[in-house]
Amino acid sequence: MTSQKSPRKFNGRGYRQVQRSNSERRSQLPKADQTWLKQKGYKNVGWDSVVKLYQKIEQLLAHIADDEPTLEDLFLQADRIGKRYQSDEEIQAFDQQLAQEVNAISEIVDRQFPEEDSESVDYRRGAAVRVRKNVRLKKHS
Repeated sequence: MTSQKSPRKFNGRGYRQVQRSNSERRSQLPKADQTWLKQKGYKNVGWDSVVKLYQKIEQLLAHIADDEPTLEDLFLQADRIGKRYQSDEEIQAFDQQLAQEVNAISEIVDRQFPEEDSESVDYRRGAAVRVRKNVRLKKHS
């Protein structure tokens, strides 16, 4: 009888699956990183080389994901840059205009949805169904 070796697995994948994954994920990297991998001798041939390449691509992709700013960060950065080129008076005028617009929108919403009473129902056992009204008072500054 001949004994057959069980195929090697890496992260539950066989050799060809890891190779395919490496090819797909390497194409997601910037060209500079792809060139760097090639210069450093990372190859997609041979079991050990395939595993090393997989791990290195994993590191590079994780590093890229950490470096990308969020949309909120980009807006905050744009706001800071914009304020550098404005005088204090211009910034104050903009803030005042913004506050007026927000108040105007708030008043329109209040007119569209005038109900300011909220109701709550008591579901305790034995208690008669009571409805209690809470009146909210809105304060606009």
